[in-house]
Amino acid sequence: MALPVVAIIGRPNVGKSSLLNALAGERISIVEPTAGVTRDRVSTIIERDDKYFELIDTGGYGLLDNEQLRDHIEQQISQAIESANLAIFMVDIRDGLMPLDKEIARLLRKVVRPCSPSRACRGDELDVIGVANKADTARMFPTAGEFTRLGFGEFLCISAKNNLNKAVLLDKIFDKLVDVESARPAEPVMKLAIVGKRNAGKSTLVNAMVGSERVIVSETPGTTRDAVDVRFEKDGKTIIVIDTAGIRKKSKIANSIEFYGYVRATNSIQRADVVLLLIDATVPVSQVDKKIAKCITEEYKSCIIVVNKWDLALVSAKARAAAGKDAATTGDYEQYLTKVLTGLRYAPIAFTTATDSKNVQSVLDLAAEIFKQTTTQIPTVKLNKVFEIIKQEKVGAAKHKKGFPKIYYATQIAVNPITILMFVNKPELFEENYRRFIIGRLRELLPIQEVPIRLLARPHRK
Repeated sequence: MALPVVAIIGRPNVGKSSLLNALAGERISIVEPTAGVTRDRVSTIIERDDKYFELIDTGGYGLLDNEQLRDHIEQQISQAIESANLAIFMVDIRDGLMPLDKEIARLLRKVVRPCSPSRACRGDELDVIGVANKADTARMFPTAGEFTRLGFGEFLCISAKNNLNKAVLLDKIFDKLVDVESARPAEPVMKLAIVGKRNAGKSTLVNAMVGSERVIVSETPGTTRDAVDVRFEKDGKTIIVIDTAGIRKKSKIANSIEFYGYVRATNSIQRADVVLLLIDATVPVSQVDKKIAKCITEEYKSCIIVVNKWDLALVSAKARAAAGKDAATTGDYEQYLTKVLTGLRYAPIAFTTATDSKNVQSVLDLAAEIFKQTTTQIPTVKLNKVFEIIKQEKVGAAKHKKGFPKIYYATQIAVNPITILMFVNKPELFEENYRRFIIGRLRELLPIQEVPIRLLARPHRK
């Protein structure tokens, strides 16, 4: 059963993102005084007393200089309205009634709601709640009267920044949705974060996975600002894919918006089950790509290196030069990536053309397999049989003045990442080379070949 949808609509900089964060009780959308920060549909699920709805923050309607980007944003707004059971029409009480407010009101009045399993049919017009934001004191409330001219009744005075009348607004929302069926949303079986440098094709890949224009795709670098969670179904299971802002060198981050986008992207790596590192095949692997790979490695995250734009790479002189070949093949490129992204040698490599949805579903299938590996529970008996083999080999183990490294037994203490605790004579004897050897053999001898392994050592108490 689909969740009812509530969309926040308004012109730029009236506080839509602040309201989504306030109702969610956490910082989800980027909040900045700069107009046009939110571009894609950013959504979250709101719950109260076992009742749920999906809340969508949309980009500001109008006022962007970039005509193509403005059209993309307005298309996203239209899609949000069409999918909504209810719209929150937000205005700025300090600015008063503006021409763009009237234009948005005309847009909302044109909406005709078709019937659907998640939408009650109580007339043709979309239900709208008007809210006048930035009403920080009660003295400002009387000025909200002029917004009744927009045709949606009295506007509720709120302050998203100060949580003023947040509970009242939630009451009004749930009252409007009283006839709409909703159930607890299915827990996602897997979270995928798509990360990479700017213009690698992350948003295109998200849309190809979901099967719709869920996020904006544009040639304009830096189009995606937020980390956008997109829920979709595959084989009857719920998956969340996180589209992130394109990352570039810190020295080239131009403003706080780009900085927040960078922070959200790195946070998305931390909360993902599997990370898809998107590589643009038409250009050589950059320092930014290496930096992202290092972040994935340091977080012990399962990863798939997704080489995008492979159709263009086959005729790209830059890619051929990077691979050191006259004609780049997938095998050549895999060898190239192994050399330049040494920390991710365990990660499988997939080749896609996201614009044509080529191999995209195969990437999702591979992600499910990687997730299965990283959540594997290894029986202690089986694990210690493997360690008996490793102990007999003693490759990479060097004798020190303090003695020879000795493993007594081991046990798995966590999944995602696979975390194995060894009980040993002296942890300091287990140098990096020996640890790498042990991890390599664990991958070879256990069904965890393509995921990171965290190896810990603790003194054995006799």
